[in-house]
Amino acid sequence: MRAWLDEGTAEVAVATADQQTAGRGRQGRQWIAPPGTALLVSAGFRPPDLELRHAWRLAATAALAMMDAAEDVAGLKDGAIWLKWPNDLVADADDGRLLKVAGVLGESAPTPDGGHVRTAVIGIGINADWPAAAFPPDLRDSMTSLRELSGGRPIDREALLDAWLSRLEPRYEALGSGHFDAGAWSTRQRTTGRSVDVDLVTSRITGMAVGVDPESGALVVRGADGANTHVGSGEVVRCVVGP
Repeated sequence: MRAWLDEGTAEVAVATADQQTAGRGRQGRQWIAPPGTALLVSAGFRPPDLELRHAWRLAATAALAMMDAAEDVAGLKDGAIWLKWPNDLVADADDGRLLKVAGVLGESAPTPDGGHVRTAVIGIGINADWPAAAFPPDLRDSMTSLRELSGGRPIDREALLDAWLSRLEPRYEALGSGHFDAGAWSTRQRTTGRSVDVDLVTSRITGMAVGVDPESGALVVRGADGANTHVGSGEVVRCVVGP
């Protein structure tokens, strides 16, 4: 996708795959999906006027569109799927755990002056028609799929792709006009109000997630001393109700 954009392919460029054997998630983690189980899509953009400091909003916009599309196609009630900062899509387990439904990864290239986004690629892998019996043994306690959330209903991946693109278009156009849906992005965060551990590159932050900053995209974590820390980049490795 990056090569397509560099060669001049117009936006929005979209590519899908039937399976993934060596995908890359956050912090270089491997992401795999057997044939026919997941919607694996990458989209390339040329944002007309998106400041580099707001590049994260493009991935957030794609995540919001996918969340709405997934609930619709799977026949789920509104609010069945949530965001786990920064851009994972999750669902609640009966015991309060968060089960991963999808991962979103964004990469952007700056304009020559470094002030705006020249091109960006957003990759999404969403567990669609994946039965629990086929989940990888080491991940089955931390993941789920739209099929499982819908009670075993088969999920049409092409319908899911169409539903995502139809919801992405107006959100992307709004973003290009300077309007980011900060309200939806903030209220659908499952981290807010929960005790979290956040792994950084060389350290870990522990505290209560009290919200997200719609300007910087940071997770706001309140420590035991009552001070707030804005975490711009990291991985939430624990997210539980209570202390």
